[in-house]
Amino acid sequence: MKLETTAISGVVVVELEPRVDERGSFARLWCRRELETAGLNGEFVQTNVATNPRRRTLRGLHFQSAPYAEAKLVWCPRGALFDVAVDLRSGSPTYGEWFGIELAAGAGRQLYVPDGCAHGYLTLADDTELAYATTRFYEPDAAAGVRYDDPVLGIQWPHPPKIVGERDRSWPLLRAGAEGTAG
Repeated sequence: MKLETTAISGVVVVELEPRVDERGSFARLWCRRELETAGLNGEFVQTNVATNPRRRTLRGLHFQSAPYAEAKLVWCPRGALFDVAVDLRSGSPTYGEWFGIELAAGAGRQLYVPDGCAHGYLTLADDTELAYATTRFYEPDAAAGVRYDDPVLGIQWPHPPKIVGERDRSWPLLRAGAEGTAG
């Protein structure tokens, strides 16, 4: 695995390093030792998958409130998506900043989203799946979010979303209540 830092502390692009031979390829999706050597939490306790039949479906921006804040390792086993992490850590020099990257099946790229950051994505193809491992178990009462279209964040989604769930349309704006609650 090759770890590439981003402008947001703890948000890391994970490039797989496949070994290729006549049979195909083999690569590790994650390695606890390598993540922890880089100062990241590699103790995942749960893996989730979301299926999205239609392109331009938006999910997010989600996080779990402290003390249940979780890190995520996100990948796209089918289709393609634009994945976003938003720094919501109060006191962070990059508070309110976002990082986005395209993840696609077969591209060998993942995104590590540290606790204290919100996460969301926009599908770029029909029949897209997103899978992610988390460092905390899901706690329904800790589920929170901020609006994907918050003007303070100014996320530049590659296309306007066509499908957004009611819950994701109803999250508060950053100034209206999500500040500093992610971790």
